[in-house]
Amino acid sequence: MDTMFSDEEREQIKEAYLAQTEEGLTNMEQALLQLELCPDDEEAINLVFRTCHTLKGDSATLGFSSPAAFSHILEDLLVKIRSGEVAVRPELTTLLLESVDTLRALVQDATEGIETDTESYATLANQLQEWARFESPSDAEESGDGSDSAAKRGSSKAGSGEHEETIQQTQTLRVRVDTLDRLLNLTGEIAIGRSFVEQMLTKDTRYINQDLLEAFHALDPLYTELQEEVMKVRMVPIGPLFRHYLRTVRDLGVENEKQVTLQIEGEDAELDTTVIEHLRGCLGHMVRNAVAHGIECPEVREQNGKDPCGQITLAARHEGSSILVEIRDDGAGLDYDRILERTRAMGLLNHSENPSQQQLAQVIFEPGFSTCEDTTLSSGRGVGMDVVRRNIESLGGTVQISSITGEGSTITIRLPLTLAIVDGFTVGVGKDRYVIPLSSVIECLDLIEEDQTPATGMINLRGKPLPYVRLRNILASQGTPPERESIVVTHHHGQVAGIVVDHLYGESQIVIKPLDRLFQSLPGIAGSTILGDGRVALILDVPALLGSSIGWNGEALRENGKLKTHEENRDANVDALH
Repeated sequence: MDTMFSDEEREQIKEAYLAQTEEGLTNMEQALLQLELCPDDEEAINLVFRTCHTLKGDSATLGFSSPAAFSHILEDLLVKIRSGEVAVRPELTTLLLESVDTLRALVQDATEGIETDTESYATLANQLQEWARFESPSDAEESGDGSDSAAKRGSSKAGSGEHEETIQQTQTLRVRVDTLDRLLNLTGEIAIGRSFVEQMLTKDTRYINQDLLEAFHALDPLYTELQEEVMKVRMVPIGPLFRHYLRTVRDLGVENEKQVTLQIEGEDAELDTTVIEHLRGCLGHMVRNAVAHGIECPEVREQNGKDPCGQITLAARHEGSSILVEIRDDGAGLDYDRILERTRAMGLLNHSENPSQQQLAQVIFEPGFSTCEDTTLSSGRGVGMDVVRRNIESLGGTVQISSITGEGSTITIRLPLTLAIVDGFTVGVGKDRYVIPLSSVIECLDLIEEDQTPATGMINLRGKPLPYVRLRNILASQGTPPERESIVVTHHHGQVAGIVVDHLYGESQIVIKPLDRLFQSLPGIAGSTILGDGRVALILDVPALLGSSIGWNGEALRENGKLKTHEENRDANVDALH
């Protein structure tokens, strides 16, 4: 890259190049998948050609010779496809998708200063050149033994739905100019109001409290509108994330010799960009599970009177202040008899107990649970689902599964629209302040109990037992507890438990601040915030806090007191606290 730029400028150019290139390659990938379905789609082939041509020019301008050279070879073939001299067929689509993966790897190497030897992608380049010379050449189709390392790296990532990790870049967002203009106007109006208040406070003693209060009320709607506008900027449609899995489904279908398509619903639904990034890995795991273990082989589907081509649907819709994301498939569904057998074998259930199908479906979220006998890269529906559940719950969301044997399964994820600002309920223990997400709070009660020393206990709440945990004991807070304590009744996945605190300070809107890396592993703590009086308060992770203290792990399996958790089977329950 030109030495006339400073180091900081070069990094900014690289970041812009990476962001634009990754967006282009993603669009190119999706256009190729569309082209496979509709070979005569001129718009799709034009998009692929334009993206390749732009990438070649950008790479050459920045001195990245490897991606520029490979793009030029690919462009020659795309010219033949666009002119109709070469027909698009499945084997050619596979080759073109491998080329996208290779470009992705070459771009990454170039930005990291790694000059890739042309021999490393020579085999794939030769295949592209052969296709450009002769339509469907046998030597191009059969020359897979010496595949280049870059192509292998790209295609293997794409097949597993994880190729997005090959590009490390700063997150960027596109913002409308009129939105930026409005933000600028708001900050200008706030600056004027701030200057007026400063003048009232420092230069003129004629003003009284009422005047200051009126000035504050004049500024308050401006702050509120500014906050709303900033939140809107962070909101992005979920469609690009969903479309990312078109490639994953296609590649896994070929790998597993299955016919499967991906349908997308509600792609215009918007949510916070941070939520999108956290959701990416969870969706990838569940989509791969659906293809590998949910959708049956074409022969089996035909025997069962189904369309030989299976269907997976990714759907999103808003519901209040949350977004619902569904992963549906029309495959075999859950084998409840097999799940029941494995549940008993793992000691999660006594032989005399007969849980409902809904309860059994939630068992797949248990760590290490699987109904498969053989261990593979994807050993069965449910493997890794405990990680999915933990990740979703770390976002303040919930995940549920329902299934009808022989008809398919539906996984429903409920997530908050944003992680930046949430409604919270502030409580106190001694001199410290803590915030409980308001979505988890049912009610608050006075704790009337003769013995207030145990860390955990049980009270009678309108005829039903309510287990509780004393926050003071769990967090080892200093000082003497007050004579009168309060209990905050919380809920999660149909379960109810209480958190005993010293003081109740009420609800308010809080801005979430991430914890420092050294404190991110603290159990039961989800983040921090700054209160109105300037104090720092920790935000409690209710499921994790109660799960580590009274065995409440967020599943709807124990609502009847029957199914046991791993913590209970390992005797890692409430007795460990004493």
